[in-house]
Amino acid sequence: MDNSKFDTGMKTRRAVLGDAHVDRAEASKTDFDTPFQTLITEGAWGTIWSSNAISLRERSMITLALLAATKNFDEIPMHIRATAQTGATKQDVIEAFQHVAIYAGVPAANHAIKLAKQTYAEMEANPE
Repeated sequence: MDNSKFDTGMKTRRAVLGDAHVDRAEASKTDFDTPFQTLITEGAWGTIWSSNAISLRERSMITLALLAATKNFDEIPMHIRATAQTGATKQDVIEAFQHVAIYAGVPAANHAIKLAKQTYAEMEANPE
């Protein structure tokens, strides 16, 4: 394990997703999925999300658009919640999903928007 990538990744992961989310994920980690958790902490969070080439706001928009376009809907609520830390606004998110509608399909964008609306409502009802 590359401790510097892991440590950087964990710091960025906590900054974007919040301590509570990361603590829950870490607590549910088993021997079976530890290699996967290490991979995403080092690769996704320690390399991609930690790069200074673009802002966290832009990364949020790209990530949400990619998740919607590839119909990987399960992680959309998590990344909508992360916008509270990354600075991506509701306007940014709807713009990203409108791109999805044009370039990847209206049904995918429509479902992503539904999930975003539900998640924003939950966030407003239960601010942390």
